[in-house]
Amino acid sequence: MIWEDECYLLSKKKFRENANIINIFTQKKGKLDGIVYGGTSRKVRNYLQISNKLFVSHNAKDENKIGYFKTELIKPISPLYFNDKERTSALISICSLLNVLLPESQPNGNIYNSFEKLINSLNLENWIYLYIFFELNLIKELGYDTNKSSLLKIWNLNKSFRFDRLFKKL
Repeated sequence: MIWEDECYLLSKKKFRENANIINIFTQKKGKLDGIVYGGTSRKVRNYLQISNKLFVSHNAKDENKIGYFKTELIKPISPLYFNDKERTSALISICSLLNVLLPESQPNGNIYNSFEKLINSLNLENWIYLYIFFELNLIKELGYDTNKSSLLKIWNLNKSFRFDRLFKKL
């Protein structure tokens, strides 16, 4: 099974002497794992940074087995924010969330497009609001939408509760 696509790098782990196992997120194939031989070489490890946009060529004997990737850098994203702790932390957080929450080999174009929009707007001044909306949208797309009106009703009922009385009893 051979295919090619653009993707974002979600995580990487060292594998053997000169290879890496990477997790990527593509629009057509979803989240996938694969081996990159030569991933620890000087040329390749420089662009195998979390959140970078890559072009991958995937090769596998069977659909259910781990495949092999050949990678090329399309757009470096993480080096743009190496001097900014908040944005770097946000990139790592986003990629970790996607790596943990997304199901394997199930494409989700809405999440991919919103992730791409967030990555492209990280240099804006109000990027933190966009990050929060991305997380809320991710929860909604995965099927865990919150019912905000019921949360507001609970909050209004509990406004009369006084926490200082609770602390006096303790």
